[in-house]
Amino acid sequence: MAGNKKILKTIIYLAVAAAVGIFIYTRATKSNDTPIAGKSQSRNGNGKNLLVDAYIVKPSSLNETIEASGTLQSNEEVQVQPEITGRVVGLYFKEGTNVSKGTLLVKLYDEDLKAQLQKLELQQQLSKTTLERQENLLKINGISRQDVDVTRNQVSAYGADMDYTRTQLQKTELRAPFSGRLGLRNISLGAIVSSITIITTLQQIDPLKIDFSVPEKYRTAIKQGDVVDFKVAGDLHTYKGNIYALDPKIDLTTRTIKIRAIVPNAGQLLPGAFAKVLISLKNMPDAIMVPTQAVIPGTRDKRVAIADSGKAKFIVVETGIRNADNVQITSGLRVGDTVITSGIMQLKPGVTLKYNKVQ
Repeated sequence: MAGNKKILKTIIYLAVAAAVGIFIYTRATKSNDTPIAGKSQSRNGNGKNLLVDAYIVKPSSLNETIEASGTLQSNEEVQVQPEITGRVVGLYFKEGTNVSKGTLLVKLYDEDLKAQLQKLELQQQLSKTTLERQENLLKINGISRQDVDVTRNQVSAYGADMDYTRTQLQKTELRAPFSGRLGLRNISLGAIVSSITIITTLQQIDPLKIDFSVPEKYRTAIKQGDVVDFKVAGDLHTYKGNIYALDPKIDLTTRTIKIRAIVPNAGQLLPGAFAKVLISLKNMPDAIMVPTQAVIPGTRDKRVAIADSGKAKFIVVETGIRNADNVQITSGLRVGDTVITSGIMQLKPGVTLKYNKVQ
């Protein structure tokens, strides 16, 4: 029995020794391979021999088209409303027709004002006669100068009242302030109207205006006189207009600039219509374009990595127009610079670069 126990212990010792030997051999083999990989990783971590793709900056032709939503507006538009309260005694327009500037549209009752004007004229004439008599008496010292002055002021006061009454009479006639097309009539003959009553509308629809907004980054690419193309719903024809005004302020909510263009209209277009506007920016033959993935966005600025004497260097840039694959660089890069387009997450300033593909 004692001999059997010794044999069993010996076998167990040998098995443990064999297991330990296998474990040590395995670790030694792995350790021989690991330092090489670790050394390679360390070299990359220290900025040596990082394999990247690059793009050499060269001038490119850029012809960008901006799409915006717009609304057609009347060139001139006004609501026809009386300045005074009165009864309508004459309607001299037909709905939906064109009228010329100065055309009489509505007449309000004015007999009371005419009677008042006639009364003032008679009173003034009487005061003038009295003034003449008093001036003759003044020459022989038959009346005081003060009485003459009072009568003269009375004549002037009647004249002022007459002017006011004539102005009120003018307000009983509503005339077209400009040539245009009338809208629908909202009142009937005999209606009592006031300054808040909208009788109809008058719109000048040839030419029309079109209002639209573009992102603020295009503020330097658009200027007065540029041509815009647009389409309206239900019409396959493409219309043209010319930009004539840009809002000097950027909208704080949308960060856009409001732009207005003038559009000739032979009658096919109506104010209020939705328009799809296309703006072709001026062709830039020497634009600097780089792949979109090369631009690193930041909280305060944008950067790109370039190769400087074979080492990585980060520079701040300003961007402009974008398309599907590239972005315009307006500041920071020059023609001939080598921009890094891959491995950007592993880049650090001073890393030595090795190129896999150069465009």
